[in-house]
Amino acid sequence: MQAKRWSWLLTIATVIVCAGFTVRQPATQLYRIAEGRIHFKSDAPLELIEASSTKLKGLIRTEDQTFAFSVANESFEGFNSALQREHFNENYMESARYPNCTFSGKIIEPIDFTKDGSYSVRAKGKLSVHGVEVERIIKANLAIKGGQIRVESSFIVPLQEHNITIPKVVYQKIAEEILVEMSATLTPQK
Repeated sequence: MQAKRWSWLLTIATVIVCAGFTVRQPATQLYRIAEGRIHFKSDAPLELIEASSTKLKGLIRTEDQTFAFSVANESFEGFNSALQREHFNENYMESARYPNCTFSGKIIEPIDFTKDGSYSVRAKGKLSVHGVEVERIIKANLAIKGGQIRVESSFIVPLQEHNITIPKVVYQKIAEEILVEMSATLTPQK
């Protein structure tokens, strides 16, 4: 009887001690874009075309460092003319058929999202433009401060990779490679 009592007490003591040392994983935290901007520039020999959108949407999931960003093609503004914007949406991006450009994947370098700091990272994922997905690694700078994440990136999108063709008539007016710049501030999703 004495042995059973000691066994019982030992079991309870073990449970209590182990409970004190339980490692708790941080809860999954989603950060959503509170403010974002994406800008593109086509710098061709005969024409400079630039447009921007403040309708960038996106999430970062800190637990596994995954992300997803999206922008509606029709949200871009700032073209040289209304006709240029129309051609962008109808002839090149075919926005009725392919309404969004997206980039989703995973941040390669490990980041401690609980501490303020700056990180130079590579984001690996699928970039979808004009309905064509291409696997890319895109460099970005992340700054974590006061519970917010600031993301900035600049990268090139070759039109040919996304089956966007430039008619010979306007070949000197549209660059074959488009410079894309994005910046966003993400806050915890509630």
